[in-house]
Amino acid sequence: MTKPDPTLAAIAKAISTEPTGLLPEDAPFDDTQRRFVDGLLLGLAAVAEAQGGKSQTAGGTALTILYGSQTGTAESLSKDLRRRAAAEGFAATIAELDSVTPKDLAGIEHLLIIAATTGEGDPTDNARRFHAALMADDAPALPGSLNYAVCGLGDLSYAAFNRAAQDIDTRLDELGATRVCDATLCDVSYEDDYESWRANVFAAPAFADAAGEAATPSQQDAVEPEPTFTKARPFTATVLDVRRLSGEGPGKVVNHVEIALAGGGADLGYRAGDALGLWPVNDPGEVAAILEAAGFTGAETVLLKDGPAKLRSALISRFDLATVKPATREAWGNSDTQGECHIIDMLRSGVSGLTPQMLIDGLRPLQSRLYSISSSPEAHPGEVHLTVGELRYDLNGTERKGCASSFLGGRVQPGSTVGVFVQRAQHFHPPEPDRPLIMIGPGTGIAPFRAFLEERSARSAEGDNWLFFGDRTQARDYLYREQVEGWHHSGLLTRLSLAWSREGADKVYVQHLIRREGAELFAWLERGAAIYVCGDAARMAADVDRALHDVVAEHGEMTDKAAADYVDALIQSGRYCRDVY
Repeated sequence: MTKPDPTLAAIAKAISTEPTGLLPEDAPFDDTQRRFVDGLLLGLAAVAEAQGGKSQTAGGTALTILYGSQTGTAESLSKDLRRRAAAEGFAATIAELDSVTPKDLAGIEHLLIIAATTGEGDPTDNARRFHAALMADDAPALPGSLNYAVCGLGDLSYAAFNRAAQDIDTRLDELGATRVCDATLCDVSYEDDYESWRANVFAAPAFADAAGEAATPSQQDAVEPEPTFTKARPFTATVLDVRRLSGEGPGKVVNHVEIALAGGGADLGYRAGDALGLWPVNDPGEVAAILEAAGFTGAETVLLKDGPAKLRSALISRFDLATVKPATREAWGNSDTQGECHIIDMLRSGVSGLTPQMLIDGLRPLQSRLYSISSSPEAHPGEVHLTVGELRYDLNGTERKGCASSFLGGRVQPGSTVGVFVQRAQHFHPPEPDRPLIMIGPGTGIAPFRAFLEERSARSAEGDNWLFFGDRTQARDYLYREQVEGWHHSGLLTRLSLAWSREGADKVYVQHLIRREGAELFAWLERGAAIYVCGDAARMAADVDRALHDVVAEHGEMTDKAAADYVDALIQSGRYCRDVY
C-alpha cells in the first residue's frame, strides 16, 4: 500500500477549509477558484512550517497585510507596503480586515494592519465586523508568535483621533499577540509618519530575522506596479468649466466642475464610483493676511524638506493656513488664544519671537482633497466632473472658507490647470445592469449617483433605479434638477423620492422617506436590489443605516437581531455600499 504524501494531505485539508484571506482581494477569481487557490497557499505554508523552515512562499517569508479603508488611502498604502515587503524579503498578501476573524489571526506569524478611522471614531465599513469581534469579551486568545504592528490614518482635528487603530493595537496586545513596534497614528499629512513606521517594522528583530529572499525590482513591479500619477505625482489637468448649480440667495453654494483628462493615459481612466484627488492652492488674500499678522513681507527664505523657498510661495502652495495642531503651539510657544481657532487668530493674538522658519514649522502641510466623481466615462470620455459645495462658516466673528472648495468655486477659471489623480474605489461601483438599484445621496451626495445613472443610461441597463435626494429647499438646492427629472420622465429613474428639510411645518430628511416608503423599499431588497449611500458618515449615513434596519425589521417581520443579520448579509454580498466621509 502506498504511503500517503503528507504534502498533498496538508494541501487537501487546507483546500477543504474556509478561505483565510491569504489571497489578495483583487485577484481575478470567482468564489470557487478563490477557495481552491487560497487553500493551496495555506496548505503550502503549513507544509513549510511542518518541515521546520520559515513560513515562506515564493519570493520570501509569508506576510499578511490587512486594511480598513473608507476613501481608498489605507488600501493604497497597503499596496505600497506589499511592494516594500517584496524588497525586504517578504511575500505579502493584502485583504480587508473584514475578510478575516480574530480566530484566523492565530495561524499568522507576521501581520501588518493599516486602519483608518471614519465618522466619530468609528472603524471603516470594511473593518466593522472585525473590529466588533476583536473588541468582544469572547474574542479568542492569540499566540505570542503573532508578530504585529498597526498604522492608523485619521484627522487630528477630530476628537476621536485614530480611535479605531488604537482599539485594534491595544486589543491585539491584550489578547497575547506580540507588538513589534509602537502604533503610528497618522494625521492627514501621513506620508512621513507612514514611511517611518514602515522602516521601523522591517527593522524590528521579529521581521528582520525572519526575512526571506528579497525580490528583484522587476518582481516587485509584478507584485503591484505603481501608477504613474499619484497623490505625490499628480497629473496637470485643464479645467474646462465651472458653473453654479445652486440657486441665488442665502445658503450653501454648490458648483459643477468639469476637468479634462486628455493625455493622462490609463492611469487616469476611472469608473463611476471612483474619486478624484485634487491639489488646491491657498487664496492669495489669506496669505497676505497671514504675512501681515506675522509681520513678514513674504520675500524671506525658509527651509522646506526639498530645499529653500520664498515664504510667500511656500504659504501659497505648501501649507494648511487654517488648522492649529499641537505641534503649532509647541513650535510657537505658549499662546493666549484658547478654544477653537485658526492660524490667523493665533498670529493676531501675538506669538513671541516668531521667525519665518518658526511660522513654517508650526503649519500642517497642505493636503489634496478627494471628491466623488459625478460623471461616467461612458457619457463624458476624456473628462471628469465634480460636484463641490463651498465651505463657508463663521468663527470668532469672521467668515472662514474651505481652501479647496473656494479654490474650485471662485479662483479657478476655464483654462486653469490643477493637479489631479484618480483614487479608485474597491466596492463602490454600479451593480450588474439588470439588478435594481437604490441610491441615497442628499446634497452633494448625489455626485456618484449622477455618474451611476449616466452609466446605466449609456449601457441601456435593464435594472430599475430609485433615487432618494434632498436638501433644504427645492427652489434653491435641487442639484441637477433638469437631468434628474428628465431621467424620471424617460423611465430610467423608476422612482424618485425627494426630501426638503426647510419646506413645510416639519423637517423632512431622506431617512424619513425611507421609513415612509419602507414597504416598497423592502420589496425591492427582496427582489435583489443593491442599496448605495453617499454623504456624511456621522449624521446622514448613520440615520439612514438605522432607518434601513428598522424597515427590514418591520416589513420583514424580523427581530432586531434577524434584521441586523439581514443587513449584514447585504454588506457581505456587496449589495449595501457606502461612500461616506
